[in-house]
Amino acid sequence: MTTALLPPAALPPRTSAALRHCAPECAVRPAHAGDGPALAALSRPFVRLGALRERPLSLYLSRSSDFLVAQAPDGSLEGCVGLSEHAADGVLYNFCVASHRQGSGMGGRLLRAAFARARERALSTLFTATTGSGRLFLGHGFLPTSPEPAPAAWARTLDPGRNAKVLARSL
Repeated sequence: MTTALLPPAALPPRTSAALRHCAPECAVRPAHAGDGPALAALSRPFVRLGALRERPLSLYLSRSSDFLVAQAPDGSLEGCVGLSEHAADGVLYNFCVASHRQGSGMGGRLLRAAFARARERALSTLFTATTGSGRLFLGHGFLPTSPEPAPAAWARTLDPGRNAKVLARSL
């Protein structure tokens, strides 16, 4: 998984008013099958930048129950994170926040919701991979690790050419 952040040049200028009105007005909720096209659309800019792996619409449709989404009052999806279960561990993937919501706290809200979901499912450790700095994950208790302790089925899917850092967090 990549922490998908757009480069600063792609971000609109932030104002304190914009930050006050971002994350709190969005509801974090479980995704449903009808969210598949919006999940794909939300992810597309990050795929184009190489921050996320390309995934077919069929994956978003069939695995929509993995996702938590941040939904704006107008119904648009402004952030998402997938949580797949692997025995006692979980993997966070396809984590992205719309460029106009970055810096608003929405990423943190999505992570905290993912932690709550993982605890409800009695998962003991969460793993993720990022080609970015990992700053958000590190700030929420993740630590660098190697792929070896991660779920083998997931670790085998990591593309060495992406130079992703694997991070883990105990729950």
